[in-house]
Amino acid sequence: MVEKQQILEAVKTALETAPERKFQESVDITINLRNIDMAQPKNRIDETINLPNGLGTPIKVAVLGKGEITTQAKEAGVDLIISPEEIERLGGEPREARKVANEYRFFLAETSVMGLVGRWLGPRLGPRGRMPTPVPTGTDVRPIIERLKTSVKIRSKDKKVFHAPVGSTQMSPEEIAENIDVILKRIEGALEQGPQNIRSVYVKTTMGPAVRVI
Repeated sequence: MVEKQQILEAVKTALETAPERKFQESVDITINLRNIDMAQPKNRIDETINLPNGLGTPIKVAVLGKGEITTQAKEAGVDLIISPEEIERLGGEPREARKVANEYRFFLAETSVMGLVGRWLGPRLGPRGRMPTPVPTGTDVRPIIERLKTSVKIRSKDKKVFHAPVGSTQMSPEEIAENIDVILKRIEGALEQGPQNIRSVYVKTTMGPAVRVI
């Protein structure tokens, strides 16, 4: 298991060696796995992880449905509400649907509209790992939305190498390191042999050099 101090030192080095930019960059980790058959679906990583310090940039959430769920979504400051009629309309506008699928990180949908979502938006959301989480009628979505605004979804698909955002350059090294620690612990817990399945982890800013964590 990687030590927190080890993570922090790698993050500091990544931030210090990154070229100075006039814009805020994201900070990402690359995880390389070993001794694991990714052709087996049970070995693939598909985790939504709540980060203690968020990503330093807004995480956009969309809600699909009508009635009470949309009222609560507005109160929670959700970024996009898609009505049943809009779901069908977007299905006929592939370019616009693709833009929505790329722009919004998380989708929540009332269970009653999941059939519509699958039919009209499934081809856009599914391949990107953005299919909505079903929300039963009567569920208060406000705490769910608040949690998702500081969460990250990590999917390895069938690859042994995958990436995950862990913060931004405006955050402190300590905040970023804490996020990485939470992510690595969660991934180790999801792997058959835990830390033994992790070959290496690197951290880098968007334009900076990769620094090895482990």
